[in-house]
Amino acid sequence: MATPYVLALHGGAGTIPRGAGRDEGPYRQALLEALAAGEAVLAAGGTSLDAVVETVRALEDCPLFNAGHGAVFNAEGGHELDAAVMDGLNLAAGGVAAARRIRNPVLAAREVLRTGRSVLLGGEGADRFAEARGLAIVEPAYFSTPHRHAQWRRAREMGAQLLDHDAEQAVGSAGRGDDGASVEGRVGTVGAVALDRQGHLAAATSTGGMTNKPLGRIGDSPIVGAGVYANDASCAVSTTGTGEHFVRACVAHDIHARMRYRSQTLEEAVQATMAEGLQPIGGVGGVIAIDAGGAVVLRFNSVGMYRAWTREGSRPVAAIFAS
Repeated sequence: MATPYVLALHGGAGTIPRGAGRDEGPYRQALLEALAAGEAVLAAGGTSLDAVVETVRALEDCPLFNAGHGAVFNAEGGHELDAAVMDGLNLAAGGVAAARRIRNPVLAAREVLRTGRSVLLGGEGADRFAEARGLAIVEPAYFSTPHRHAQWRRAREMGAQLLDHDAEQAVGSAGRGDDGASVEGRVGTVGAVALDRQGHLAAATSTGGMTNKPLGRIGDSPIVGAGVYANDASCAVSTTGTGEHFVRACVAHDIHARMRYRSQTLEEAVQATMAEGLQPIGGVGGVIAIDAGGAVVLRFNSVGMYRAWTREGSRPVAAIFAS
């Protein structure tokens, strides 16, 4: 008997201010559209890996989120993008880091996984690899938006390296960007986790990083065990937040380990990892995860987390705040 498929995604932890008169509608619609793209793969009998890649690709193409088009600027005024994917069936993984010309970094991460020669490629090597594999290559300006440029200018004035939601608040105090357009919040690292009808798990994560981050800075998103992990024996995990803390706490793998070696449920493992591993060192952000039985956990310790999820036969749901 086929396993009912399950799909969940996030568009980053930290949100537009609640009750500030800003329209949440575009964010909810974008989340549901990305969810629908991934669900179409699962409904057609596709794999969880294909589903998370398609979900994240859709989010990378949406300027509301900090991945692909609409990615934040680094300290040098450029863009460096990270992404990773992992297949729970065989623990195959692939990622790219500090890429500058790959339109959809998650597709490049998938190609790294497919070749199997490496797990993580960075910088110019990642760009050249993607081009050689026939992926879309763009000029760096493709990733830029006036909103992100306004964020970056404000962060430079503050002399700060900011998480996307912190940058939103900083820019919000400035009101509008150079083009007169509203600079209201557009946030976050993106990711997806899925369980397909064959009972296999997969995860994907993609990001533009932190506003005004140092040149060459790499966070948790492309790192297996930190920002992404999938294992059919336990769970699939994608994270978002203060990347350095998620790396130090090995958040994604710690959830898996607690399930495997302490026999914790997914809910227990996620809660314990955040409470005992992430929060004591100052980590802020969120986790989306699915276990081998189809249980879904979406937990965060930030103001909110853009997220959506669906289960075969059920209506899709999108949410931003805790309740």
